[in-house]
Formats: sequence, C-alpha cells, structure tokens
Amino acid sequence: MDWPSKVVLVTGASSGIGEESALEFARRQCSVVLVSRSKEKLERVAEKIRKYNSQILVCHCDVSKKDDVKQMSKTVLDKFGRIDILVNNAGFAIYGKVLDLKLEDIESQIATNFFGMVYCTKAFLPTMLEQKSGHIVNVASVAASFGIPGIASYCASKFAMLGFSEGLYHELKGSGVGVTVVSPIMVRTNFFDHQSFRSMPRYSPMSLSSKTVAKAVIRASRSPRLEIIVPPFMRGAVWAKHTFPYLVNPILGNAFRNAMKNKENLS
Repeated sequence: MDWPSKVVLVTGASSGIGEESALEFARRQCSVVLVSRSKEKLERVAEKIRKYNSQILVCHCDVSKKDDVKQMSKTVLDKFGRIDILVNNAGFAIYGKVLDLKLEDIESQIATNFFGMVYCTKAFLPTMLEQKSGHIVNVASVAASFGIPGIASYCASKFAMLGFSEGLYHELKGSGVGVTVVSPIMVRTNFFDHQSFRSMPRYSPMSLSSKTVAKAVIRASRSPRLEIIVPPFMRGAVWAKHTFPYLVNPILGNAFRNAMKNKENLS
C-alpha cells in the first residue's frame, strides 16, 4: 500500500485505541484526521503526531449527532477531497443492570457506538464509491459475539455494528471499497474510567495494550476479511459459542453472573 498518499480519519482519536491508531498511520506518513468530542485532548494527540511530518486535521465533533458529522465531513472533504480509510472507533460503556440503567444511559451508548458509526459511514461512503477505493474499519469488541450481564447496552451496540458491517461488506463486494471489523478482548484504555465501573477490577491478565489493537487496525485497513479478532485464539471461543450455544451459554452466563454478584458485594 502507498501509505503516504492515504487520507485516514479516526473517530475517538483523543485517547486509547483511537490515539494509537492515529499515531500508527502518521508513522506511515498518512494524512490523519483526528475526530473526537474533546478538542483539548485532540490537540495533545496532534502534537505527538507532528514529529512524523504528517498532515493533520483536528475536528471537534460528537459523532452521535448527525449535524456534527455532516459539518465535519464537509470540512474534511473540502480540505482533502477524498477519504481513503475511515476508522470508526468512538465508543463507551456504562456498567449496570438493564433494570437499573436510565433509558438515557442506554440511548447514549447506542447513539455513539452504533449510530456514530452509521453517520460517519454514510458521510464518506459516497466519496469512496466514486473513487472506487477505500476501506472502512469498524472497531467493535468480542462483546459483538457475547451478551455480557452488566454491559448489555454496550454489547447490543457492538452486535449491531458487526451485523451492519457484514451486510455492508456483501453490498460493497466488487466496488473497490472494503469493510473490516476489529474485535478485541479487554483493552487497557480509559474505557473503565466511567464511574459505573468504580468498584470493578480494572483489567484482566489477558487484557491488551492499545498499541496491539492499533496494529490490528492497520492490518484491517488493507484486509479482505470481514472480521479480525484480537488475539486470534479468541476466534475459537466465538466459534464454540455459535456452534455449541447450548453448552457454552450456560457456562458463560454463570461466570458473568458470579462476576456481577462479586462486583455488587464490593459496592
């Protein structure tokens, strides 16, 4: 791939996977568009990127708002005239039982995690189709394949992302535009900074670094595959869950429920 000629847009670029992905693309001399709700944090990321002499555009945008995305996409296309790689990474979770969560808590997660991806895809897909090239990378989670008590809304948003991506993947076959989902296990980011996670253990021994997932995003941006699961051995767990649900679901359900009870006892 001719990296220096590529224009890459990363949502949720102010920290974690988004920040590391932006840095990885910048190291390859791509032009990078940084998108997030926090302009101050984006400027900090932009400062890190400048040492790579990559073109940078900082866009303050809440991807859960259609009008924000419409204005952001106009700004990007007016400056670069094209978009080659779109990384839909913005997302967050609020921990709690469905019974206890406010409707607004559930809606806000779906709005950012799923509709934010839809809005950005709709904004840039016509340009990609017109130029007959491009790649959409949607950062999901293994939670796109496992319904986990306590984060049901988050799981729903990632299930939806994976389903949407699969349908779009088939629609775009032969168009020159690709779609790949990156589904990591737990990642060591500020994902758990929300107060709803305050009494939970932060990370498991299996948790990944943002950089590891960012490298998977790089691979995904030129991959013909629909989904890349990180680490790869987790694909076996996903396969088992879908192939033998009557065996796997009860085991997982009990494990997750016990974890939730322990969390409640610590609260």
